[in-house]
Amino acid sequence: MDGPTFWTMAILASVFVGLSKGGLPVIGMLAVPVLALVVPPVMAAGLLLPVYVASDMIGLYAYRRAFDARVLKILVPATTLGVALGWATASVVPEALVTGLVGLIGAVFALNLLIRRRAPAPARRAGVAAGGFWGVLTGFTSFVSHAGAPPYQVYVLPLGLEKMVFAGTSTILFAYVNAIKLVPYWALGQLSAQNLRAAALLAVPAGLAVLAGVRLVG
Repeated sequence: MDGPTFWTMAILASVFVGLSKGGLPVIGMLAVPVLALVVPPVMAAGLLLPVYVASDMIGLYAYRRAFDARVLKILVPATTLGVALGWATASVVPEALVTGLVGLIGAVFALNLLIRRRAPAPARRAGVAAGGFWGVLTGFTSFVSHAGAPPYQVYVLPLGLEKMVFAGTSTILFAYVNAIKLVPYWALGQLSAQNLRAAALLAVPAGLAVLAGVRLVG
C-alpha cells in the first residue's frame, strides 16, 4: 500500500467519495472499484470507510436543513437491517455474487432512468413496502462495497424530490449507514492502523470534493 500508483488511485477514489457526499451519490460507487485496481477489494472498502465518515461530517453540515423526513423514517430501519445482513453473511457470501448483485442493481437503475426519461411519471409518495425492500438492498450493498446508491436511487428518484432535498436526504441517510458500519468493519479487522493512517491523508482531498459537490448541486 505505497507508491505513486496506489496514491493516485487512492486520491481519485477519495475524490469520488467526497463528490458523493456533496450531493452526487452515484459517483461514490466508483470509489471501491477504482481503489481495488491496486489493492484487494476488501482492503479498499476498509480503507475508504473512514474517508466516507469524515466526508459525511461536511455533507451533514451543508445539508442540515434540506431533507425528507418520511423517506428517512422508512429507510433508516431498512438500511440498518441490510447492514446487519451484510455483517451476518460477510464470511459466507462469495465476492463474485455480491459483484453480480451490484451490477444487476446498477442495470435496473439505468433501465429505470431510461424509462422515466421516455415516459416521465408523476411523482409518487414514499411507500413503506418498496422502501423496506430497496432499503435493505441499500444497506447490504453499502456494507459490502459502499455501493448503496443504485438501489437507493431506484426507490427515491420516482418520488420527485426537489434537488437540494434529494441531496440532503441522500447525505443524511448514508452518513447514518456509514456510521453503523464502523463497528462491524472493526470486528471484521478491516479498520487496521495502516488503513486509518492512509484514510487520514485521503480525508483532505475528499473534504475538498465535498465542497465542490455542494457547489455543483447548488
